[in-house]
Amino acid sequence: MAASLAATSAQAQQVTPQNQSLGLGSLVSPILTIDSERLFLESSFGQRVAKEVEAKGAELAAENRQIEADLEAEERALTDVRATMVAEEFRVLANDFDEKVQRIRSAQAAKGRALNELLDQEREVFLNAAAPVLERLMRDADAAVILERRSVFLSDTGIEITDDAIALLNETLGSGAPPAKP
Repeated sequence: MAASLAATSAQAQQVTPQNQSLGLGSLVSPILTIDSERLFLESSFGQRVAKEVEAKGAELAAENRQIEADLEAEERALTDVRATMVAEEFRVLANDFDEKVQRIRSAQAAKGRALNELLDQEREVFLNAAAPVLERLMRDADAAVILERRSVFLSDTGIEITDDAIALLNETLGSGAPPAKP
């Protein structure tokens, strides 16, 4: 087992002229590992998406705070008129208010879910766009497979290609933002 690991380690440390030309320090190994979460979050594409989602999340949070303040004011006004109303009339107003609160909560929760779905969709777009780049790295390293680093119990750090992949993705995909319209 130790001899096999040493052989894999030695093989992983081979640098070919083809790999060297990438300028990424790519290594030759039948197995490569990658941290896909870091790949997304540290790439220009992922950083753009994170900023966009964060901005939309901040807008939603501000909207939620405003809605909460408005509902609290409405609830106080309803409480203030309670003493001047017949119980049945007040109950109708209170039930209407409760229904309104439930509708608003449901709508705001849907906006939060839509934001999470947007992040998932953008991550999928990224992974689809990244696939050819990762295939190129795999081919250049004569690898048969790229494994998720978190799924590997133990490995030589020489087969970890996340930094190389981020650099190449930034070079080829950039932020993934659509071109600005003139």
